[in-house]
Amino acid sequence: MIEVTNSYEMGSLAMLVLLFFSQGQSSTPEVEKRSTCDQCDERLFCNCSSRNYQHVPTVTVTEVVTLDLSFNDITSVAEDDLREYTWLRTLDLRSNRIQSIHEWAFHLLQGLESLDMSYNQLAALNPAWFSKLLSLQHLNLLGSCYRTLGPGGTSLTRLRFLRFGNPALEEVRRGDLAGVRQLDQLEVYGNNLKRYDPGSLGDLWPLGVVTLRLRGPFQDNTTLVSSILHDVSYSETFLVVADVLLSEKTSIAPFRETNRRRVRSIMFQNATLTDEAIVHFMEVCPCAYGTFLGSLISAHETWDQNFVFHFFMFCYQVMNVYKFTSFLPVGFLLKNLRQISIINCKVYVMPCLTSLLLTQMVYLDLSGNLLTDLTLTESLCHGIGILRNLRVINVSDNALKSISLISKLVTRLDKLVHLDISQNAYTSMPPTCSWPQILTHLNLSRAKLRRVTPCLPSTLEILDLGHNDLTAFHSVALPALRELHLSGNKLMSLPPGWLFPSLEVLLIQSNTLNMFGPLDLRLYRRLRALQAGQNRFVCSCEFVNFMVWRWGGAVEGSVELTDRWDNYLCDSPLPLQGQRVDRVQLSLFQCHRILLVSSLCGCMLASGILFVILLWKIHAVWYVRMMWAWLKAKRNSGNQKRRDAAGNAYLLCYDAFVSYSEQDAEWVEEFLVPELEDSQPPLSLCLHKRDFLPGHWIIDNIIHAMERSRRTLFVLSEHFVHSEWCRYELDFSHFRLFDGDSEAAVLVLLEPISKDDVPKRFCKLRKLMSSRTYLEWPQEDERRAEFWSNLRLAVRGGDEL
Repeated sequence: MIEVTNSYEMGSLAMLVLLFFSQGQSSTPEVEKRSTCDQCDERLFCNCSSRNYQHVPTVTVTEVVTLDLSFNDITSVAEDDLREYTWLRTLDLRSNRIQSIHEWAFHLLQGLESLDMSYNQLAALNPAWFSKLLSLQHLNLLGSCYRTLGPGGTSLTRLRFLRFGNPALEEVRRGDLAGVRQLDQLEVYGNNLKRYDPGSLGDLWPLGVVTLRLRGPFQDNTTLVSSILHDVSYSETFLVVADVLLSEKTSIAPFRETNRRRVRSIMFQNATLTDEAIVHFMEVCPCAYGTFLGSLISAHETWDQNFVFHFFMFCYQVMNVYKFTSFLPVGFLLKNLRQISIINCKVYVMPCLTSLLLTQMVYLDLSGNLLTDLTLTESLCHGIGILRNLRVINVSDNALKSISLISKLVTRLDKLVHLDISQNAYTSMPPTCSWPQILTHLNLSRAKLRRVTPCLPSTLEILDLGHNDLTAFHSVALPALRELHLSGNKLMSLPPGWLFPSLEVLLIQSNTLNMFGPLDLRLYRRLRALQAGQNRFVCSCEFVNFMVWRWGGAVEGSVELTDRWDNYLCDSPLPLQGQRVDRVQLSLFQCHRILLVSSLCGCMLASGILFVILLWKIHAVWYVRMMWAWLKAKRNSGNQKRRDAAGNAYLLCYDAFVSYSEQDAEWVEEFLVPELEDSQPPLSLCLHKRDFLPGHWIIDNIIHAMERSRRTLFVLSEHFVHSEWCRYELDFSHFRLFDGDSEAAVLVLLEPISKDDVPKRFCKLRKLMSSRTYLEWPQEDERRAEFWSNLRLAVRGGDEL
């Protein structure tokens, strides 16, 4: 018995082990199937749409708030698929292939506010799904293939938006929505609905907007439609009836319920009606009588249109309106019409006979049609002022070409305040025009205008000239203008502000604006909003500093930039292209270039002046001149030596070159020359009067004479110091001293001269006068023999005296 028990226990243990492994093996593929979605942002929104997921994926962040799983291939939602999404507020599961959802799949999503399960393959709805969704406000159950809503009882007390139904929906029973109390919007898709229990939607109040798609019941079961309209109609309800065919009186009968419940707003969307049905609708709803405009075609034809009946106003959009032959058969409906819209309907004319019936009309919208100048003239009865109650006309996006013509057509409409003639083929504006005296709104955008003229009415408060070809806006004063739209043109500067003293809003985006500044804005006295982005801004220092200082937070101003900083980008200079204006960093040199260049030039000029003064102080010019002359002389001397080398050896021709002033020539000729040249042995002297070669440059003669003389004998006196040529000779002698021949100069003073009388630039000579003995011409006769003896010795090259 024990053995059996043990074997049984071991068998059970083996079975448990096998079961464990089998469960582990079967669970492994499930883990592998769950992919990871990494498309999550900092707002905790995960966009996992259109990624071919077959199961609910995991995400890379925690505490996800919004999860979009739409347009995938998910077929089921298991109990644990949403366990990690407890912080979820919005879940989008639309357009998958979901066939089954575990009844506890949503139980942990107690904070969920929006759930979209539309367009899946659910064959039935389970109230248990929503039992824990106490915060749910939006629920979309459109599509799928469920035939009933299933039993109610779920407490969705916070639900405000509900959409349900599909082509397979057949029944709506009382109690299906028992847990729903207050709805703001309801949409029911029941084109094939066969059963409706009265009161099923009766407790859903207050209903702000109700959309009913009941094409089949309107044809086959008007009683069912009447019950639904009775339950959803309240005086404040906006009722949308879509996808219906109303061709006979019987199809209009259900609307008696809307009349009893005093519904004031009805829209027919994607509806097909006959003129008989429209007239009968007016009879059933007498509150709409005289404010509803039907369109008469032949009795067997039907037409598609969108209706909006709201507060004694019935606007409509008619398709294929060109089939109409005349509105006259329904003229009794036109007399009290106040608003009419015929948009994108290929209308090319509204006959004047029809316009004559619209005596109470205040709003006319014929945009997006085929009107021309000729047919518009017919529609407005050649401008005779029949439609005197018209306040708004919209003929945009037609084929109009003449602004002058339309101004004449509307000039007698005394109550016209708003005229939209945009998106037409205008290319020019006449010099003058006549307009209604109270016209305040004019839209001339998206044409081909190149300039503006005084044709514009001075009473305008709002003017739209956007997306034209304007290059300037000058000389047109609009004193009452409050709002000006100039975006999409080719303006290079702001219009002069003094033209618009009342302007409050200016839009001038997408032009060729380079910059603007405080002087431009100062002319706009009342401007409070400006949009000037997407222009070709030149990011100069003035513009960048103004933008950052004015709107970068440094100062509070009356004008506000209402577009984003991302629209304000630099177009030039090239290194800054594409950068945001408020983030541009310009250097001090870039911002104060003129000042810096001026300062630099001033410093250079001052430095140059100081340098010149310094050169003058140190006699640099003199040194340069003498150096140049000396180098030139040395070169010539070298050439001469080369010529001498070809013949005789180069010899010194003179014992001394005598440098003296012309005023001292008498002393030189009477005393110096005889005493030295007649001495034994005689000395050869070089005198400029006697030995200079005629026809040669005097400086070349001086240099040549010094080069061929052993000594240079300077006869110093007051006349010598002030002599121009003596200074030259002294200059060249000075350079010769710099060559190292300090014995080359012999100084003879005819009269006492201080060394300070010798120019300071002759530093070597001044030094020689301080360090060497020079000969002074004695006034006593008995001392002159000694003077001549010493002079001969100095010239011949004797020792220091």
